[in-house]
Amino acid sequence: MTALTNNLYLYVRNLIEREEGQDLVEYALVVALIAFGAVAGMQLLATGLNNAFDNITNLLTSATS
Repeated sequence: MTALTNNLYLYVRNLIEREEGQDLVEYALVVALIAFGAVAGMQLLATGLNNAFDNITNLLTSATS
């Protein structure tokens, strides 16, 4: 029974100490951060473009009236 317990303990310890999957998690976090920044930047850009086109529309409307 102790051999089985020791083997289970060694397997779990080895599983916890492995660092192979950490790179993938780090890259996924970086990609998620970049995607979040891109979405936020696009929303600000869209708001600015909408305001600019609204201003152009108002100028053209007032110029033709």
